[in-house]
Formats: sequence, structure tokens, C-alpha cells
Amino acid sequence: MKLLPASFTDRDATVVAPELLNKLLVIHGQVARITEVEAYTRDDAASHSHRGMTKRNAVMFGPSGHLYVYFIYGMHHCINVVTGVEGDGQAVLIRAATIDGVLPRASSGPGRLARVLGVDLMANGVAAMVYDDGTAPPRAPIITPRIGIAKAADLRRRWVLP
Repeated sequence: MKLLPASFTDRDATVVAPELLNKLLVIHGQVARITEVEAYTRDDAASHSHRGMTKRNAVMFGPSGHLYVYFIYGMHHCINVVTGVEGDGQAVLIRAATIDGVLPRASSGPGRLARVLGVDLMANGVAAMVYDDGTAPPRAPIITPRIGIAKAADLRRRWVLP
């Protein structure tokens, strides 16, 4: 396994997102193979960074390659990997992953995935540990509009392993 270099996440979220498919996210000793992602950039009305930097989204404007974790609906944490250049305000939401010994349903959906990995706001701003184990990226991931959002819902910025 090879830890991805900073240059991997220094690019636009819409470029990084599909390339994160089949990569390994390691958190608290658990290895999660990324199977579904969504890209969010500052020019996107659905992005937390769209209205500028706040205390909540400041990590999105920091250096790439860090986790941006937020709490939503008063019950779920969501895991994102910050991308782009510092000050740009973009990230890739990790929507689902497979984890050995965990039923796929338990790690499908950003809230469930964070729960299984034991991620909460303490991980916000921590360096993302994303590895490439040599598994080939999918030749043709499924590309769809994002789900669970109201603004800019028509943008095709969701990638899923077939």
C-alpha cells in the first residue's frame, strides 16, 4: 500500500472524486475501500463553502488532504477529503465504502460509514490517510446527480463503483 501524495488531493474535487474510487481510507485502524463519492466546490450552491469561510467549514479552505467532518441533521457525521489549493474551499464527500467484516448496508451512506469508522468531529482537520493498494480504478464508474440535497441537485458530481 502506498500513501497518496499531497499532489493527488491538490487538484479539483471533480477530478479527485472519481479517482478516489477503490482507494483505501484508513481511520482508527479500520480500512475502508471507497465505493461512492460526491464532489463539492465553492462555485456549487450545495457546497458548504459556497457562501465563504465560516468556523464550521474552515477546514475546507485549508490545505488539501485533510478530513472535513461535519455533523448534520443532529445525528450524523459525514467524512470528506479536502481537495484543491489552499483557500479554494472544496472537498469530496465519502458516501460509501466496503470494510472487511462489516455488512455493506452498514457502511453505505455517509452517516452510517462515519458511525462504523468511529468518526466524529474530533477527526475534523486531521490528515486523511488515503492509500493506493494497486487495485485498478473502475473503467466506467456510474456517474449521477448527487442525492440528498436540494440545491444544485442536477449536477452530475456523484460517482459510484458499478
